[in-house]
Amino acid sequence: MQLSIARENLLKPLQQIIGAVERRQTMPALSNLLIRSNDQGLTLTATDLEVELVATLNTELGETGDATIPARKLLDICRSLPDQAQIMINSSNEKTVVSSGRSRFTLSSLPAEDFPIIDDLELDVSVVISEGDLRSLIEKTAFAMAQQDVRYYLNGLLLEVDAEYIKTVATDGHRLALSEIKHKTDVDEVRQIIVPRKGVQELQRLLTNDDNQVTVALGKNHIRVTLPNLQFTSKLIDGRFPEYQRVLPEEEGNTAKMDKLHLKQALTRASILSNEKYKGIRLIIDDNKLVVQANNPEHEEAEDEMEIDYQGERLEVGFNVVYLLDVLNALESEEVEVIIKDANSSALIVSSGKLESRYVVMPMRL
Repeated sequence: MQLSIARENLLKPLQQIIGAVERRQTMPALSNLLIRSNDQGLTLTATDLEVELVATLNTELGETGDATIPARKLLDICRSLPDQAQIMINSSNEKTVVSSGRSRFTLSSLPAEDFPIIDDLELDVSVVISEGDLRSLIEKTAFAMAQQDVRYYLNGLLLEVDAEYIKTVATDGHRLALSEIKHKTDVDEVRQIIVPRKGVQELQRLLTNDDNQVTVALGKNHIRVTLPNLQFTSKLIDGRFPEYQRVLPEEEGNTAKMDKLHLKQALTRASILSNEKYKGIRLIIDDNKLVVQANNPEHEEAEDEMEIDYQGERLEVGFNVVYLLDVLNALESEEVEVIIKDANSSALIVSSGKLESRYVVMPMRL
């Protein structure tokens, strides 16, 4: 296989797919990427057996063929070369020579047939959505995914598609994030899949806020997202996601409206003296006033006060301040609406716009 390509044309797709390259090297082939050139063009493939990324390039091809090359070494070589450099790649037998100007690198490679490829997917549902909308759905909920929970189905993101809506939901058992967008699809009945954490993180990294249309295809065991010049495929978590509707409190009760920036600043200041392990803070809501209190085992205390819009009964509730700040960082609106039924109830934080989002944070005993 021989090909010639401009540095900039190779660097971008390498950076896109490098996240799928296996670092632990459970199989030697997983530290490599597969370069495949044929009459249709050139593709670069990387996988860790859970996530597969395939980038398509347009370039001059000398001899067609397949080769595997150490992925991170090729990326480092590409980064180190000067701008506008022309790169020649020549692969034969077990060696691949990468040259540019007076620089020459000889890399070891493995047989292309040893490289694992995800194929023969049974994808039965397909939805077209803008890249920016899909990215927003993920960004507004992914932070609430569990990490290494024994309830493995929580270590991922629920993607739910029906005829009228596309929803994403994540929960770690202490908080829940839900975001939805009105979007007509050809799906007859509700379809739910759970995308694993690694797949969610890679997809979030790859998506932009552009209006490009992307195709999301769902199968029994895989999800495939086709972007311009890039194809993302991930295995799914085999499990049943909790019935999240039962966790969502009704949108009625004591409602407080407050400025998001002022609330974020007050929580950040108070958290400095919160317990380092539990991160608990106390919210006292009463008559157009919010008081944020925190203390720690060293008997240090913090108190911050701000004006809000509230005329309900006096409430005193404890929360994990990190969970509250995560929600505020995901919100786009300048005003926050917090609904709390009583001192023992979860807080429901509501955000409206093109995407409707709801966040549930469970209370803490302080």
